[in-house]
Formats: sequence, structure tokens, C-alpha cells
Amino acid sequence: MGKKMPIVVTLEPGTYYWCTCGETKKQPFCDGSHQGTEFEPQVFKIAERKQVAICNCQRTHNPPFCDGTHFNII
Repeated sequence: MGKKMPIVVTLEPGTYYWCTCGETKKQPFCDGSHQGTEFEPQVFKIAERKQVAICNCQRTHNPPFCDGTHFNII
């Protein structure tokens, strides 16, 4: 599992792969660490350059973006 706080990054337009297994060394992006598990990265696209808060606890209800769910994790 990832960390509780989101990762705030500025992303350029393009396609990204959000880690859903929490094992990547490149949080919040997939590095293939899920291989051999039931997890698959979530593909998302950014249309214009913008700053986003990417979920790092893997429990958001709005993947891959942080929705504050980490505040409820004990």
C-alpha cells in the first residue's frame, strides 16, 4: 500500500499509468511492480498542463485523483 498523503505534481498533456498495487518505486506512477498479481495500472489522460493531486493511498473513490479518503485511514 502507498502512503497516506497525495502526491501533487504538474503534468504535461499525455497518457499516464497510475499505480494501483502500491508497490511501485515511482509513486504514484506504475513501474511494472504489479507483474504476477491481480493488479493492473489505471490509465488516465491529461489534456492540458495542470497541477493535480494524485492519490497515494490507493483508496480514492475518484481514481487516480485524491478525494481525501486518506483522512479516514487509521
